Amino acid sequence: MAPEGSPAAVWVNGRPGGVLSPLERGLHYGDGLFETLACVGGKPRFLALHLERLRAGCTRLGIGFPGPEELRREILAAAAGADRSIVKVLLTRGPAVARGYGTTGAEQPTRLTLRYGWEEEDPRLVVEGVRVRTAALRLGENPALAGLKHLNRLEQVLARREPGAAGFAEALMFSSGGRLISGIMSNVFLVEDGTLRTPLLDRCGVAGIMRQVVLREAARAGIAAVEAALEGADLARTSELFLTSAVIGLRPVRELDGRACAPGALTRELQRRLAPLLAEASDGRS
Repeated sequence: MAPEGSPAAVWVNGRPGGVLSPLERGLHYGDGLFETLACVGGKPRFLALHLERLRAGCTRLGIGFPGPEELRREILAAAAGADRSIVKVLLTRGPAVARGYGTTGAEQPTRLTLRYGWEEEDPRLVVEGVRVRTAALRLGENPALAGLKHLNRLEQVLARREPGAAGFAEALMFSSGGRLISGIMSNVFLVEDGTLRTPLLDRCGVAGIMRQVVLREAARAGIAAVEAALEGADLARTSELFLTSAVIGLRPVRELDGRACAPGALTRELQRRLAPLLAEASDGRS
């Protein structure tokens, strides 16, 4: 039996239990991208949106994108192996063909797919919300990588290791320039005067799939929503905010740095609209 938290199944370039090269650029330089897909009923949520983001990231980094149908079939097969799971796909530039940071153009991408078990979560968290803190660590600003879900997650690793992190579901992170960006592993939305506000991700941060879905569903519902350069003052005056990610869906915040918050009508309306998409693993495009 695999240790708790270990993947239940692994594929390398489509082969079960394959072996990674010691020259893998994803290991040496973090030269790659990843997607984390929540799967229910043996099907992945928002698969088309994940594949689109992965393709766009490959274009920006100059990494070869595998055949989309081949990758789609692989993810569907991985998800079908369990009723409820998390499937993670890593796509790297591949093994280095020359020493150093530079690329030759002859690299062949590596694809790593893992399926993890996913236990049912406490349903009270969806209703009552979670406790959140503000991280001390600041995210470096680099517009060339802004929005990408790239493999270098050292900032997030350090933020998770901060003293006092235990007992909090998440920590909000600011950039080195003082902008509110996101949670360690989530995106954040503030509610102010009936308008949704989420940080502009033009300097750093990951443009999450659930963030995209929430903005789409808000537009469909006629809810005003903006991407804006938010700072500490914006966070300090809000009393309604929520987090989003592919795994948690939409999670209200009930406490921020010891200050009480509460989900309001707008948060509840978005939860209502998202519920069938999360339960049925639908892209919800129609």
